[in-house]
Amino acid sequence: MAFVHNVEIVWDELIDAFSSGQGNRVYFLDNQTGEIFFVPTSLEDEEFWRQMESNRERFLEIPRFDYSVERQIMNGFLGAIEDAGLKKLLDSSVNGRKPFGNLNDILSFFPEEHARLKEIKDEFLASRVKQWLEVNNLFTLETIATSLSSI
Repeated sequence: MAFVHNVEIVWDELIDAFSSGQGNRVYFLDNQTGEIFFVPTSLEDEEFWRQMESNRERFLEIPRFDYSVERQIMNGFLGAIEDAGLKKLLDSSVNGRKPFGNLNDILSFFPEEHARLKEIKDEFLASRVKQWLEVNNLFTLETIATSLSSI
């Protein structure tokens, strides 16, 4: 049986850290205080990095939102588009084929699809964060309430 550690974590800050695409930052969660902070990857303080490594159970590195994650979301979104013309245009944009344009600019003409993409991203991130919290034995009150109501 896994040990469950409850700590107050600001959900919006955690989502922001998970969705940050800034490769020059490493985000951490202090699982004792719930604080979320970042450190520049260029930080050359060996003692700091040694401390972070030796306290890995306390300072959990938050996974980066990288290109492969973005691709996974976009492939799911593109697969669900029914309008063949829009699908072709967005596929060209995502894959860099001409004519291509900024995805958000294209979707600004299709507000329902734009809202659906935002919803897909939000759901994906929320699911990813919840899984990460469970793997690290951290649960939100919502998760605990859901677990208790299913008993």
